[in-house]
Amino acid sequence: MQFRDLGKQYHILKKEIDERIEGVISTSSFILGKPVAELEGKLAEYCGRKHCIGVGNGTDALVLSLRAYDIGRGDAVFVPDFTYIASASCVSLVGATPVFVDIDLNTFNMSPVALKEAIERVKKEEKLNPKAIIPVDLFGLPYDVDTINTIAEANNLLVLEDAAQGFGGLYKNKRACSLGDISATSFFPAKPLGCYGDGGAVFTDDDEVDRRIRSLRAGGKSPTDKYDNREIGYNSRLDTLQAAILLPKFKAFADYELDSVNKVASWYEERLKDSVVTPNIPDDYLSSWAQYTIRLENKKVRDNLQRKLKEEGVPSMVYYPRGMHQQEVFKYMNLSAELYPNAIEATETVLSLPMHPYMGEESVETISNLIKKNI
Repeated sequence: MQFRDLGKQYHILKKEIDERIEGVISTSSFILGKPVAELEGKLAEYCGRKHCIGVGNGTDALVLSLRAYDIGRGDAVFVPDFTYIASASCVSLVGATPVFVDIDLNTFNMSPVALKEAIERVKKEEKLNPKAIIPVDLFGLPYDVDTINTIAEANNLLVLEDAAQGFGGLYKNKRACSLGDISATSFFPAKPLGCYGDGGAVFTDDDEVDRRIRSLRAGGKSPTDKYDNREIGYNSRLDTLQAAILLPKFKAFADYELDSVNKVASWYEERLKDSVVTPNIPDDYLSSWAQYTIRLENKKVRDNLQRKLKEEGVPSMVYYPRGMHQQEVFKYMNLSAELYPNAIEATETVLSLPMHPYMGEESVETISNLIKKNI
């Protein structure tokens, strides 16, 4: 059994993917070839954004977004404590300071209550300038859009939506990647829309931000002369081969895969809702199910269940075994565990189960029966 069966997806899309790859090789247009612009246009339209800029990976998408707004040394950027390291490391990479915020256990996303408290703490200390919020669409579920965007507006803070796991999700008929002032996503292979290597994208409605990120992804070049460099940039262009691979994968994602993963989630919910804490999808939201993550009673029960599943050939993952404040790289901050009770509980109780668009109901039945037998 596969945790996310990319092999089966390729088998189904093989003809279209192979033709796209062959097209790139035959034209030898490997850097910013036509498939890149084609993909950018299709993704921008799908997400309801004016611009989409393909970049090297999801971390670069976040870094470039921060650079586009001149966020750097002395600035505070608010990041959920329970997330992947890139959501926080991007802040450090531009010289700013990540301020970690506890989560809402019902959604695993940033808690608006904890966010307000964190903003007030930073203002009271007067050491950093509050500048931005990076709410994460964790496991495929968009963040608490209305509440967090309102907090941001009241405090004059930029909202950089980290939609690395959220591509395809919905809030009130608005797509993930269109919910913040600027949005970033990842095309890492295991993401809802993944390529066969590294890739990412930035989404914006701002013409000047679009122009600057296109410059920064290519060494800081001017719009008219690649050897006229206006600022220090990066080598972070979305590879043409990866864009070509993403085009048929995106069509499948939009046509049926997003519906399919929500069907798989409903099978899990039906079978597990009375045995474990299943994912909560609030009204007006649709998840793209980067992960299907349950909560168990405690760490001992979680770890034992994971071990039993492995013995039966069922893969599972713990996303994430520690919060940002517990990461070695951030221990210099000396942050109190009292600030992050929900994040800590999540690290000790979550377990992500196999989830992908090509799962059959029999597999869900098998996994669910094993869970109920071993908790």
